[in-house]
Amino acid sequence: MGAIIVSVDTAEPSEFSPRQNAVLEQALRLLVDGGEKALTTSGVARAANCSKESLYKWFGDRDGLLSAMIAYQASKVRTFERNGERLTAASLHDHVVIFARDLLEVLAGDVSLALNRLAIGQINKTEANRDGSKLGKLLLERGRRQIDRRAMALIDAGKRAGLLRFTDADEAYHTLYGLVVSDLHVRMLLGEPGLRDTARQAERAVTAFLRLYGTDKVLAEMPALG
Repeated sequence: MGAIIVSVDTAEPSEFSPRQNAVLEQALRLLVDGGEKALTTSGVARAANCSKESLYKWFGDRDGLLSAMIAYQASKVRTFERNGERLTAASLHDHVVIFARDLLEVLAGDVSLALNRLAIGQINKTEANRDGSKLGKLLLERGRRQIDRRAMALIDAGKRAGLLRFTDADEAYHTLYGLVVSDLHVRMLLGEPGLRDTARQAERAVTAFLRLYGTDKVLAEMPALG
């Protein structure tokens, strides 16, 4: 029997233009280099060589800019990208490894750490408690949940292709997430250095996940998959 054709496309077209992406990169750099105080519309406009009017047109107010920055950062975690692809044990493995590596690199990057520290810091400030809660919600809704949704679509595609078996997709996905991330993000927020070899960690996590949830088709290829 040939491989099942999976007609799923979880890679959404970018919601931002290349020019807007470049502006968001500059905004993220400002946040990392200068902290919350550096993230002003005037500062972003200067750094990105654009007008404040363009910023307001593209992103709205400062909250809109933060939301766009988080969504742009989350888009760097790739999942399943080619509609109509013949999903095999090997290609499923490769897609999940790409997701795991991207997730580790994004979470361990200076930008993610800066955004999370900003949210935590705002929550701890009595006068900014409401803003801290708002940023935390943005990180969940525009960041984590967008990543979760795309990754769960990938493992659902794996199940439909007869490569994964589970009764609860949410449980299976959170098992994968836990295997990939473990307590790394928390340790890095507390100041520990990141992983030296994200590729190795991603491969180990995906291998463990496939051993737990892979069907006989996948388990038969495990030695070849690493």
